[in-house]
Amino acid sequence: MKFAKRMDLFREGIFTRLLEIKRQRLENGDPVIDLSVGTPNIPPAPHIINALCEAAADTRNYIYAVNDQNDLLQAVSGWYKHRYQVDLDPATQICSLLGSQEGLAHISLSIVDEGDLVLVPDPCYPVFADGPLLAGAELYYMAQTEENNYVIQLQDIPEEVARRAKFMLVSYPNNPTAAIAPDSFYNDLIAFAQKYEIIVLHDNAYSELVFDGNSCGSFLSYPGAMDVGVEFNSLSKTYGLAGARIGFCVGHAGIVSMLKKLKSNMDYGMFLPIQKAAIAAITGDQSEVIRVREIYEERRDILCEGFTSLGWPMDKPAATMFIWSRIPDHYQTSEDFAMELVHRAGVIVTPGSAFGPSGEGYVRLALVQDADVLRQAVKAVGDSGIVHKK
Repeated sequence: MKFAKRMDLFREGIFTRLLEIKRQRLENGDPVIDLSVGTPNIPPAPHIINALCEAAADTRNYIYAVNDQNDLLQAVSGWYKHRYQVDLDPATQICSLLGSQEGLAHISLSIVDEGDLVLVPDPCYPVFADGPLLAGAELYYMAQTEENNYVIQLQDIPEEVARRAKFMLVSYPNNPTAAIAPDSFYNDLIAFAQKYEIIVLHDNAYSELVFDGNSCGSFLSYPGAMDVGVEFNSLSKTYGLAGARIGFCVGHAGIVSMLKKLKSNMDYGMFLPIQKAAIAAITGDQSEVIRVREIYEERRDILCEGFTSLGWPMDKPAATMFIWSRIPDHYQTSEDFAMELVHRAGVIVTPGSAFGPSGEGYVRLALVQDADVLRQAVKAVGDSGIVHKK
């Protein structure tokens, strides 16, 4: 058998490897606390579950959806107007996704040709790079460094690279670094995109998970943004709907229309009961959003304060459901440390190297366990002595 050469660009995903380690430990009866995959363990609010169940009980809803229902498009338009002060035309500027990752994986196919250049952040969520690679693109990594608060320095992108670039991926609040970009960055980003005729794809999955009384909006709310790009948003983290796979691409009508055209040849749309659940989530009582944010903030504090007290310093992230931390000095690589951590303490984290070249030397911890379990994780790491010695 012969397979596609493009598959040589990929290795088995890090999360698949970590899941196998977890499976083996559980089979052996060894303790394990999984802080690797960002899978929320906070369920959807009852009114969302009820909407899904009622729609699933209606036998008429088992046809192909094909297109987004008008009620869903109107709901998303209203959500963006109320939450982000952004006006969207339901008919032309909104496309549902089977999770934002699906959209991010496929949209490159509608924008780039073989050999085109794409700008991606480094470190970044893996699909930001994998999607363009699947489309045959060449990647240029835009560094997100600790000394610059993990904000991309657009002025450091070489002129010849900027002139070649077809599109760029940007995401704040950021996964994995948990950074937030200032208003000045977005104004500079739009000017940069206009100057070099670059399409901007902004991932905004964590705008509701912002802590310490702060808030975050939408890339599309900045003047000129709608002329240069689109935004991806998701209901996975905010509303506990990760497994339902609900995301949206919104913004520039031309970019959205091309993605719709592509998807019309790839899938038959979002399952109608899930569309009903999405409507219930973004039009219903939003107090649950506040409660979810408070839960993640408490979890952040437990881990950061706990590990810092052990001698593994962790700054409290400003946003997201992740902590991005340097590994202890006596470890050479993030994977070495992550493997030692699980074997000696039973705590699974994601090596920073999984997120790109600049991720080496860091690990990402996901706040996906209840508070008491996180306290157990801190104790297990402390008891293992891993922070202080090999």
